[in-house]
Amino acid sequence: MIACHQLTFSYSPQKTFSFPDIRCEDREALLILGQSGRGKTTFLHLMALLLRPEKGQVWINEKDITPLSASEVAAIRASQIGIIYQRAHFVSSLSVMDNVLLPNYLAQKSQDKNKVKELAEQLGFAEHLSKKTHQLSQGEQQRVSIARALMNNPSVILADEPTSSLDDVNCQKVIELLKNQSEQIGASLVVVTHDQRLKDVVTNQVYL
Repeated sequence: MIACHQLTFSYSPQKTFSFPDIRCEDREALLILGQSGRGKTTFLHLMALLLRPEKGQVWINEKDITPLSASEVAAIRASQIGIIYQRAHFVSSLSVMDNVLLPNYLAQKSQDKNKVKELAEQLGFAEHLSKKTHQLSQGEQQRVSIARALMNNPSVILADEPTSSLDDVNCQKVIELLKNQSEQIGASLVVVTHDQRLKDVVTNQVYL
């Protein structure tokens, strides 16, 4: 599970955010909706402690991770949190296959090429595994990012606009895959988006 309590963050005195309390249990999905500028990505980065809140707590698996050191938080991110960024971050020198395997390596786990192939089939990029990521379209890169986030069977999946570059067919595929994967591995799924197509798919919703 993941829960946030009284989170606040400021980029400047003129740009301050206070976020609603949330709780997303194992195998649940939560949709956080809001227009641009409402702090959706900031909220997601606070949940992963990529940003440190000014006040408040982030709980993962009933543990307050807010006071932990940077190295302790990095270890939790590697082993327990799968993050799907709005803009994909890849190692350009590596193949698609090796980019998807990277979370296994960073978490010091065995590299599961069969899982990469399985996710690539489900997400529709199996024919691109030997390519470099810059050879893929934006939508294909987004699907590779989703596969990478699922590699370590995380207990929390955080997705920032995971369907923004996808057509209606692939949008449906991706959100269903994320929901099914979170249910199978017992993960909490939190999606921040302004994509109104997801409102009918995820019933648990928060508006910023």
